Amino acid sequence: MNYTSFIIKILKEPEQTFLQNNIIVTKMFVKFVSPRMKTFNIKDTFQISIWENSSYETIKYYQPNDYIVIEGYISLRPNFSLLNKTSKVDKQVEVSVFKHYPFLLI
Repeated sequence: MNYTSFIIKILKEPEQTFLQNNIIVTKMFVKFVSPRMKTFNIKDTFQISIWENSSYETIKYYQPNDYIVIEGYISLRPNFSLLNKTSKVDKQVEVSVFKHYPFLLI
């Protein structure tokens, strides 16, 4: 299984989209948070997808620079970067979130 949990920091405003049959998905770019990480690396960022009812809560309560704990499934998606001029397709991490909790830094 690839079920996991992370502490993440929200980098961009969450974006909500509606799929077929009125399924709601909120997507946002986030980065890993770790006490050992002193420098920012583009490979530390990834996209998360939050589905249905949790999607409403995300839009309502979270904003950029908030920290949250997420639980969900990891997958690798093709990353068609405009910066990469070669025909090679890189893989990008995406997490489908099933549970999320606020994380307070004290």
